[in-house]
This record gives sequence, C-alpha cells and structure tokens, in this order.
Amino acid sequence: MISHEKYTLANGLTVVAHHDDSTPMATVNVLYKVGSRNENPERTGFAHLFEHLMFGGSVNAPAFDTHVQLAGGECNAFTTADFTNYYITLPAQNIETAMWLESDRLLNPLLNQETLQTQQQVVLEEYNQRYLNQPYGDASLLLHPLAYKVHPYRWSTIGATPEHISTATLSEVKAFFKKFYTPGNAILVVGGNVAPEQVFALAQKWFGEIPQGEIVKNSIPQEPEQVEARTLSVERSVPASAIYKAYHMPHRHHPDYHACDLISEILSNGKSSRLYRRLVQEQQLFSSANAYISGDIDAGLITVSAHSLPQTGMPQAEAAIEKELQELCTENVSDYELEKVKNKMESLHVFAETTVMQKSIALACAEMMGDINLVNTDIESYRRVTTNDIRRVANSIFRKENCSTLYYNKV
Repeated sequence: MISHEKYTLANGLTVVAHHDDSTPMATVNVLYKVGSRNENPERTGFAHLFEHLMFGGSVNAPAFDTHVQLAGGECNAFTTADFTNYYITLPAQNIETAMWLESDRLLNPLLNQETLQTQQQVVLEEYNQRYLNQPYGDASLLLHPLAYKVHPYRWSTIGATPEHISTATLSEVKAFFKKFYTPGNAILVVGGNVAPEQVFALAQKWFGEIPQGEIVKNSIPQEPEQVEARTLSVERSVPASAIYKAYHMPHRHHPDYHACDLISEILSNGKSSRLYRRLVQEQQLFSSANAYISGDIDAGLITVSAHSLPQTGMPQAEAAIEKELQELCTENVSDYELEKVKNKMESLHVFAETTVMQKSIALACAEMMGDINLVNTDIESYRRVTTNDIRRVANSIFRKENCSTLYYNKV
C-alpha cells in the first residue's frame, strides 16, 4: 500500500506527497502529460527530443547534472507515447535543491541554437544505433504504421523519420515547450523522508509563481476498428528471419486490459510459457518466441514475435504461432496456469515499488491516468480475471482481420 496526499496549486500543478521515513532518501518526480501521441504528424520525435533538451540546464542552473551531483543525487528521464517523466533522487535533507532545479527548468530552460543542435545530434545518433544499425531495430518502425492508420501511435517515440529531428527549428521547439511544459500539464510527486506539509510548502515556494500557461486540449484521433488483415514483407541482413504479429487490444481503462496482459504472460512467461516450451523447446521452430503488450493509455497492441531457426520457413512459423493463439480461443487455460501468471504479476508489482523512486513514478502515472488509487488497486483487477475471461478476450483479439503481420526475412 502506497500512502499519498494530494494538493493542487492555483496554477494547476498537481502535487502528490508520499511519506516514507524508512529511508534517508527522497525523489522529486515530475511527469508532463506529453508523449509522442501529442506530436504533429509532420514533426514527430519532439517529446523525446525534449527529454534531452531539458538536461541542457536553465537560466539559474546552466549545469543541471552538476547541481544534482553536488547534492548527492542522481537524475534521469524517459519518454513514452503518452508522457515524459523526469526524476531526481537524493538525500532527503537536500530536497529543496531538486525542487529548485525542476522549477527553474520549467520556467527558464536554456533553449538556444547551440543546445538544440547538440541534442539533435545525440538523438540522431540514438536513432541510428538503436533503430537503423541494429538487427531487427527497425521492426517497430515498420510494424506500428502497419497496425495504425489514424492514431499517432503509428510512429515511435524516437520519431517517424530522422528528418523530423534534424530539421527541427528553434522556434518550433520553443512553441512545443510553451504548449506542453506548463504547471497545468504536469504532476509533481515527492516521495521519501519528507513530511507532506513540507512538500506542499516547497511546491508553493518554487512552483507557485510559475504562470499556468494554456490549457492543453488532447484531441487525439482514435483508431477505427481494423477490418482486414494487413501484411508487410521486408528483407534485411540479419542472423535469422523473424515474424511479428500485432493485434489491437483494449485501452488502459478497459475492463479487459488486465486479461490481455495476463494472456501475454501465459504465452511468454519464461521457460515454462507456452511459446517457449512448445515452439522453442519441443518443436524447435524458433530460437526465441515472445508475447508482449504495448501498455499504452489508448487502445494498444499485443504482439507475438519469434526468430526462426534455419529449417523453419515463414509459412510454418506463422502457422505454429496461430495454432497457439487459437488454442487460447477454444480451450480454457487451467486454473494452475492462470494462477501462476497472476502470482508473477503480483510479484512484479511488489518488486517494482521497493524504492521511493519507483513509488513516486507509479503515483505520477496513476494520477496521469485519472485515478491515483490505481497504484494500490490495480493488482486486484488482475486477481479478478477468470479462465473464462481469458478465453473470451482471446476470441475478441486473435482474429485474422485484427492482425498486422510483419515478415522480417533474412537475406
């Protein structure tokens, strides 16, 4: 159970305090409700670019990392399709340093041509290393626009193309910041050995005078139902051929979301999972086989992927995967199998919230999704899933017309 108290400043900033006196540390976490889904289709990758730009310092703290280190802390950030998250963890007695740093880069970031050009090169190098120059790295860049035709999930957080980053202008970047980096579009969570009343007082001191800015209106176009199977075949110089089958699944608030997550675990939960045990070990068709959900707020994807062994042709590979998926549609999983993945999910939930940093991030994400109590109640939604739910949801998802398949052929 993660305790929390919440308060909203006059400028719209949501402040959450989690008191934990079992640690001498504290985390200041700031989540901005802007991800790649909020981008202009002609100017993608900006949310992730800003993750880098925000470490370029601010007017009163040009050397951001240096101030964090001098306070005995460490900092980092990450970007998703739905939000961008920044955190600083440091000794609790130095908490005001982190509040000052976060407030100053919200009010006065150093957005100049030199900083922009430096971070553009960093992001472009990341684009090349992770997506273009790595085996199978571009699979997600190919699969997402195949599965999505309307929703901005059709491009990756890194951007749809490197040109959108390389040609970004300073005026465009400043406009993006002005629109999305405002108190009313942010959630500040402070967790650790700091009293809630101190958290709220420091939040008022350091953030209270920052102008509210414009209210962000999220008019995200929703993806229509897919009514026919889609396929894409590419050839690449890779160690082995691979196949990716992506199926549309419900959004994060849908009652069937948790069943989808458990289905992915049944298929791909370690060496005792169905895909590994049957297709890798017994039939020896693949060197690896996985299933995973995108975990997005809006309707996302459950994807099954596998890397073939030399003797496995693409038709045989696809037929073997589809057979496993159809079995979930026609036969109930055993109570034991379902309980096993539920137990794993609960363990992951517990271990993912062992530090003040992890708990602070979890609180911020739950608040962003509209119900901060999800941080404590979400695991019960997994517990309520039945074997009949698994079969029913599998039938609703694993339909040929709901599938986008990427054939990634070795040359």
